[in-house]
Amino acid sequence: MHISNPMDAKIRLYVEHPLGVGQSVPLDRGQAHYLFGVMRQSLGAHLLLFNGTDGEWRAEVVEAGKRGGVLRCVEQTKPLQLPPDLWLCFAPIKKARTDFIVEKATEMGAARIVPMQTEFTNSGRIQRDRLQAHAVEAAEQCGGTCVPEVVDLVRFRSLMDTWDSTRRIMFCDEALATAAPALLQGAVGPWAIFIGPEGGFSAREREKLNGLEYAGAVSLGPRILRADTAAVAAMTVWQQTCGDWV
Repeated sequence: MHISNPMDAKIRLYVEHPLGVGQSVPLDRGQAHYLFGVMRQSLGAHLLLFNGTDGEWRAEVVEAGKRGGVLRCVEQTKPLQLPPDLWLCFAPIKKARTDFIVEKATEMGAARIVPMQTEFTNSGRIQRDRLQAHAVEAAEQCGGTCVPEVVDLVRFRSLMDTWDSTRRIMFCDEALATAAPALLQGAVGPWAIFIGPEGGFSAREREKLNGLEYAGAVSLGPRILRADTAAVAAMTVWQQTCGDWV
């Protein structure tokens, strides 16, 4: 039997279970298959766990089987690190590119991911559970200790009707020349980034957003970006200006 060096723990796993010194963490069938079937882990192996509330913990495999297993927490390796209070609201596009947006938004520190249906949105449905699973995988790989919630698809009008005015909005409009830092400079508190569909926001949607005192339109440069590229670019600008990259 191979016993791994505790310091060699490289596999990270998100679990929905309390974490603490000596805490036992049961594995479901899917997790057991991944660890013992795919990753070839065995008794004594060490890995890293996080659950979104208790930080990151190093754990040891104490039971291993095809249909389940048990891990035991040994020590905390990282405290809970909450992302900035930033939502990414975007119009879903083609499946693979929507997956990309969710994965990159997770890696870049979004606290919540909101697919929204605008007038020009081509995709009328999403698989929320699948997108949430992508967010979990991205958090496992990027070292984050939290997983952003991916909510169900919501219509633009419904989203605006229930919007909390204390959360400012940065929406990207390729027709403008205003740079994002000018809008963001000195602005604190909760934020949301709005990314429209491939055809952009409609005239009515632009009028609605431009009429809100807590919203501002920005340009992401002289070239028109694809929606998935725009999401990454907008989050980069926001993080560098008033997020946790400062």
